Amino acid sequence: MGKRISAFTNDALGNMDAVGVAEAIAKKKVTVQEVTEAAIARAEKVNGELNAIVIKTYDDARNYNALKKDGAFYGVPTFIKDNENIKGYPTQLGTGSFNAKVAKKNSPYVNQFHSTGTNNLGKSTLPEFGLICSTENERWGITRNPWNTDYTTGGSSSGSGALVASGVVPIASANDGAGSIRIPAACCGLVGLKPTRGRLVNMEGSELMPLQIVYEGVLTRSVRDTAAFFAAAEKFYKNAKLPHVGHVQHASKKKLRIVFFENPAHGVGAHQDAETHHVQLETVALLKSLGHTVEQLPLPIDVEAMTEHYLLYYGFLAYMLTHHGRLVLGSKVNHNVLEPFTMGLSKKFKNNKMMLPRSIKTLRKVGEDTEKLFDQYDIIMTPVLAHTTPEIGHFSPDLSYEEVCKRAVEFATYCGLQNITGAPAISLPLGKTKNEMPIAVQFSAPFGLDQRLLELAYELEEAKPWNLIYNS
Repeated sequence: MGKRISAFTNDALGNMDAVGVAEAIAKKKVTVQEVTEAAIARAEKVNGELNAIVIKTYDDARNYNALKKDGAFYGVPTFIKDNENIKGYPTQLGTGSFNAKVAKKNSPYVNQFHSTGTNNLGKSTLPEFGLICSTENERWGITRNPWNTDYTTGGSSSGSGALVASGVVPIASANDGAGSIRIPAACCGLVGLKPTRGRLVNMEGSELMPLQIVYEGVLTRSVRDTAAFFAAAEKFYKNAKLPHVGHVQHASKKKLRIVFFENPAHGVGAHQDAETHHVQLETVALLKSLGHTVEQLPLPIDVEAMTEHYLLYYGFLAYMLTHHGRLVLGSKVNHNVLEPFTMGLSKKFKNNKMMLPRSIKTLRKVGEDTEKLFDQYDIIMTPVLAHTTPEIGHFSPDLSYEEVCKRAVEFATYCGLQNITGAPAISLPLGKTKNEMPIAVQFSAPFGLDQRLLELAYELEEAKPWNLIYNS
């Protein structure tokens, strides 16, 4: 039977969020050495049960002189997802199917992430190539949810979600190609903002994609940590084509026009289970009590068609990784050890590759049609996930491609839309199941208006503070 895993204890980190830790360091209440050693001790205490770390860089973390001393998060311990390059370490991408070479330099986002002053303790787990919603693979085993170890953390930023939720670190890197920031945020009771396209520096090589769907970001336990991170990240890189986020520190007084969608009785991935839909309705009531206008519409997109075209495009990414490994990864990929889901996605593209231009065109049209809703509304609200967090084994690599694909679509359909449009979307843990697992609600704003989401998130966090492992 699963159990709750908490790393929180009465040490230098206490139950502080990242802003709290940075302020304590700045005021000399604690030292960088003390919080680093506390985080290492926490990691060693719980990782045996969570299995969230693939590479430990503790000795590097103890070299405090390398940190950005004027960063907003100076000295705050963290972990970086193992699909980012860190100089001197291999990037293994959640698979043992290729020979991962030692990186000669940091990826661009790692440099942006560390410009905030964070101190990296290692690399966190992800599923094979980050393609599925749970880390349960043969190479590194199962990453478990600290709320209940019988359950998945979601993915693909699985390890980062487990490490932040359990209290090992207050912030960790994440990225999102079909919900991989928002899904673990939802499963682990965290804040996860997928930013506007171009808000942060791109994942290396993603600018070559015909449709940019991969986004960098972070997982945190508080809205102010996410807001402070984006403010600090803008000091490293500020996209002149986007409205600046700035340092959002409180809710706006503006009352918003919000739309949410009817719960379809059936359909590919769109139907919400009872507990998920109940949290949606509770959130509607909360928003109205705060003075916002909330309206309901039928789901305005053909989810089945969108899903089919998205899977083909996703298959294109899988095909490039598995068939052009020397070009993309610097090493040939051994197909004999790949998981059925990876091979199935790749095969789907190979058998339908002439449809790729049509799929890209269709996805862009879906995005344009959805964006028209913002002519009438300020915010779109949906679940993050159509049903509650599943137990370990639901996305087992031993299952067929067809079965895993069906389950993933039924679980995470609401996430991919913002990857297509480029609009920002945030996951907030506004509810819980009968067995105390988090349930999240997703809010999306027009392209470039990440600030609006953070302001709304502050308001909701104050009105309905969410449970964290140390206070639940």
